Amino acid sequence: GSVTMDFFSFFRKKQTPPSGSVAKDRLKLVLVEQKRTGKWLAEQLGKDPSTVSKWSSNVTQPTLDTLVNIAKVLDVDIKDLINNK
Repeated sequence: GSVTMDFFSFFRKKQTPPSGSVAKDRLKLVLVEQKRTGKWLAEQLGKDPSTVSKWSSNVTQPTLDTLVNIAKVLDVDIKDLINNK
């Protein structure tokens, strides 16, 4: 019935990136502005460079804790990294 449909549509909606996700190309842009590379950021965070690459191209999203660390490492406001439409 409709209860089951509501239940499943709730989870389907959860799979789309949340409004606080890294804005498309925003991380890449900040790295370019600071003359830094994804490899450099990966080293600072102790992450695999391919993971940072996926964040930069919006294939995957970092966790909120990681996003906070990215902002600290890049010395930017977290708002500069998120899509706050």
